[in-house]
Amino acid sequence: MACLNMEQQTWAFTFGILGNIISLMVFLSPLPTFYRVYRKKATEGFQSTPYVVTLFSCMLWIFYALLKSGSELLVTINGVGCVIETVYIAMFLVYAPRAARVLTAKMLLGLNVGVFGLVALVTMVLSKGSLRVHVLGWVCVSVALSVFAAPLSIMRQVIRTKSVEFMPFSLSFFLVLSAVIWFAYGAFKKDVFVAFPNVLGFVFGLAQMALYMAYRNKKPAAAVVLVEEVKLPEHANKEVPAAAAAPEGRASCGAEVHPIDILPAAEEPPVVEAVTVAARDDPQQVAVAIDVMEPVTCAAAAAELAMMKPDTAIAVEV
Repeated sequence: MACLNMEQQTWAFTFGILGNIISLMVFLSPLPTFYRVYRKKATEGFQSTPYVVTLFSCMLWIFYALLKSGSELLVTINGVGCVIETVYIAMFLVYAPRAARVLTAKMLLGLNVGVFGLVALVTMVLSKGSLRVHVLGWVCVSVALSVFAAPLSIMRQVIRTKSVEFMPFSLSFFLVLSAVIWFAYGAFKKDVFVAFPNVLGFVFGLAQMALYMAYRNKKPAAAVVLVEEVKLPEHANKEVPAAAAAPEGRASCGAEVHPIDILPAAEEPPVVEAVTVAARDDPQQVAVAIDVMEPVTCAAAAAELAMMKPDTAIAVEV
C-alpha cells in the first residue's frame, strides 16, 4: 500500500511538472497577439475579459494551494501566471480605447479586488480546518469553469467576423494539452477540485480547435459597399445609323416623327380653310389661321408654333 502511495506521488509529481511546463506555454501563447498590439499601438478587436478572469483564477488557486498541504506545484505555476497576465492587462490598458480601458479597470476592481477580498474574508472567518479547504476548492472550481468558458466571447467573435485572428491555434492546442495533464495530476493526487474543471477545459479546447479549422481559410467579413452596375439602354450603346432616305411620297422631320402623307398631284387635296386657335374664355389665347391648300410640312408647322408665346393655350378646331 505504501509502495502504491509512493508510486502515485511520483506520477502526481511528474504530471505536476508537465502541467507547469504546458501551463506556462498556455500563458505565453497569446504573445503573438500582444506583439501585434504593441506594433500597431492599438488593440483593434481584442478583448481583455479572458485575461482578467485568468488572473483572478490564478490568485484563487494560489490561495487554495497555500491552505492545502502538498500543493506546491500549484503555487509555482499560478504565481508565474499572475505575473504574465498582469503584463498582458497592463499592455491592454496602454493601447486600448478609452471605453475599453474603463471597462477593464472596472472588471479588475470588481473581480480581482472586490470578489477576491470577499472570498478570502468568508473563507478565513466563516470556515475552519478542512471545511475551509472544501469551500475554497468549490469556489476555485466555479471560477476555473468560468475561465474555460471565457473564450466563448472570442469564439462568438470568430463566428461573426469569420476570422481567427484573435484566437491563435497554439492557445487552443495547449489548453487541451494542459487540461489532460492537470486532470491526470488531480486524479493521482485524489484532488477532485483540480481534476473536475479540467474535463470541461478539455471540451472547450477541442471546440476552439474545431472552430479554428473551420474558419482558418475564410476571408474576414468587412463592410462592403455594394455598387450596382447601371446599364444604359441598349440603343444608347449602339451607333445611330445614318438617316435613311424617306420613301417616295413621304416626308420626315426626324427619327421620332411619323411621316405625313402627301397626296399625289392628280388628286385634289381636301381644302381646310383654317386651323383655328380659338380664344374661348381666356384672353391669353390667340387665333391663328393656317392655310393648308398646299401640303403642310413639319418645318412650316414648327415656324407657326414658334411665333406663339410659350404659355399660350391652344385649342384646335377642324
